[in-house]
Amino acid sequence: MSIWWSLHLRREAASVPLARRLLLGTMETAGVDPDVSYDLSIALSEACANAVEHGGDTAIGGCSEAYRVTAYLDGETCRIEVADSGPGFVGERPAPAPVRTNADAEQGRGLFLIQELADHVHIGNKPGLGGAVVSFDKILKWRKDAPLMAV
Repeated sequence: MSIWWSLHLRREAASVPLARRLLLGTMETAGVDPDVSYDLSIALSEACANAVEHGGDTAIGGCSEAYRVTAYLDGETCRIEVADSGPGFVGERPAPAPVRTNADAEQGRGLFLIQELADHVHIGNKPGLGGAVVSFDKILKWRKDAPLMAV
């Protein structure tokens, strides 16, 4: 079983719950365990919020008004990628390592949460085009009655 979808979203706060609801609906329909779905939806929300806030207007070629979310449910794994067209991580140095912050903090916890909720995380810049990419994978668990469970 394989499901793939991609969204091109405006850099507006209202786009974050839209992406999250689509992911949750897809996973519920496929029969993914609700705890796994919830973890991935939180990670996706954090990645989208970062794209909305930091996907900036300084992209190569002008204004950056959108970002892209792509999700793949393939076999036993879900992979999610969020890419923006902003300035990316400045310079040629690697993306910042996720850092634990205060639980009450309003900012700075997104990358750490993604790292904690996913099995594998890649944070970096889009090659040659400007913009940041956050991708993460998680091994799926299935409900016993899953209609689309991988075999």
